[in-house]
This record gives sequence, structure tokens and C-alpha cells, in this order.
Amino acid sequence: MGELAVLGVLAVAAAALDGRLASGHADVPFREAARLLVQQRRVTLLPDLLLTRIGVISLLVAAVLAAVVLPLGGPPVLDLSVGIVWFNAIEVVVWGALWLTGWGANSFYPLVGGYRFVAQGLAYELPHMFALITVALGAGSLRLSDVVAAQQGLWFVVWMPAAFVVYLISALAFAFWGPMGEPLGRDAAGGVVAELSGPDRLVFMAGRYALLAVAAAAAVPLFLGGGPWSPAKAAVVLAVLVVAKHRLPAVRMDRFMTFAWVVLIPLTLVQLLVVGIVVL
Repeated sequence: MGELAVLGVLAVAAAALDGRLASGHADVPFREAARLLVQQRRVTLLPDLLLTRIGVISLLVAAVLAAVVLPLGGPPVLDLSVGIVWFNAIEVVVWGALWLTGWGANSFYPLVGGYRFVAQGLAYELPHMFALITVALGAGSLRLSDVVAAQQGLWFVVWMPAAFVVYLISALAFAFWGPMGEPLGRDAAGGVVAELSGPDRLVFMAGRYALLAVAAAAAVPLFLGGGPWSPAKAAVVLAVLVVAKHRLPAVRMDRFMTFAWVVLIPLTLVQLLVVGIVVL
């Protein structure tokens, strides 16, 4: 359970850094959390509250489920032989969480946000999957502890740089963060969370920070060699992702879709071919 505790600390640190960069005060997210705890829930006309609550809770559940296979300086909670597949498959829970949250409110803007995330998922998922396949091919295993062991001589980021860059882009999309934050776009009144308030909004945003922490932490066993310094490496990657939110412009989904299919997919396929040749 130590890995889950590390990820919890990383999520809190991400919130503090985000608040610091946004307003100059690291405690802003925590003051907002205290306010949401006592805020009355907003209710729309004929909402499906069950679907909304399932979606909100599922986001945090998805982060925990993805985290259980990550070795962060020690053995993971579940050392699955198909850990990479498990990590990738949990993204389906995120897709469902966003869609249910957007649909259940019975409101225009949340539904638009849900559709935006589905479009974003269709754009990033194939490059993301090919980047993970490249790592599995280089290690000769789908077990994340085996992937870490395979990097004892050389980190995968050194000879899989394209896969690493694609993974970081997909990590932003996976957590709908920064330039990939259109599902929560201001032009749609906040998108998926437009009608969320009180504890529901708090749980949703906590799940989002947790997803970002998990995405950053997964980069360490996948590309940065794992080892006892894994929490520190994860913190560095997380800081890069948080800063990206405040330094990079938002990306329109139609343009990202084109970029993903025209640039990212061919790039990851070439990287996969190179790794395959080296392995053979």
C-alpha cells in the first residue's frame, strides 16, 4: 500500500503546484476543497443522479485501479503478468466516468464536455497504445516489474524517445489536463463539471489530480528505470505536466485528431519498428 500513499502525496503536491502557478498561492485548491465540502449541491431539471454519482466516483476509482500495478521503489500492490495491459484497459473506466458525468446532468454543456473527451480519447488512444506496446516489446514482458528490470543497463527513454514523448502527450490527454483540457473548456461553461457542485465536484477534481499523478508515476517504470528514486522521478514528471497546463495553449480536438493520426501514429509505429529490429 506504500505505492498508493506515494501517489496520494503526489496528487496533493500537484494540486499545490497548480494553485501556486495559477494564483501565486499554493493553498488555493485546499481552500476551494473546504468550500466545496459545505456547498449545497446544484440540481438540474430531471437529472440522472445515479449515473452522475457513478461517473464522479469512478474517476477516483480508475486512478486507484491504475495505480495498483505500478512499482514505485518497491513491489506493486498487484504484480500482474499483464500489468501494462491492465494499466491501458483502466482508461476505459475514465472514458465511462467522463461520459456518465456529462450525460447524467441532463444539461447541454456537460454533455458537450463528455463528447469532447470521447473525441479526445479516439485521438490519443492508438498512439498511447503503440507507445506501451513498444515498451513491452523492449522488455519482452507485459509485467511492469520486468520492464523495470530490463532497464538496469539503459533506461528506455534513451532508445525510445519518440514513445516517451508520445506517452507524455497521451498522459495529458488521459487526465484531460492543460492543452488537453477541452472536456472542461471555459468556452463550454466548464464542460463536464458545469453542473457539478459541492462534494460531487470535489470528488471529481480529486480524481482528476489522482489521474494526473498516476499518469506521471507510470512514466517512471515504463521509461525512467524505476528503482528506489522512483517517487522523486515521478515528482519531476508530474511537475512538467502541471507546468504544461500554464504554459501551453489549449488544443482543438479536430486538430489534435489530425495531428494524432498523421504524426503521432506513424511516429510510434516507426519507433516500434526500430525497437523490434534491435530486439531481434
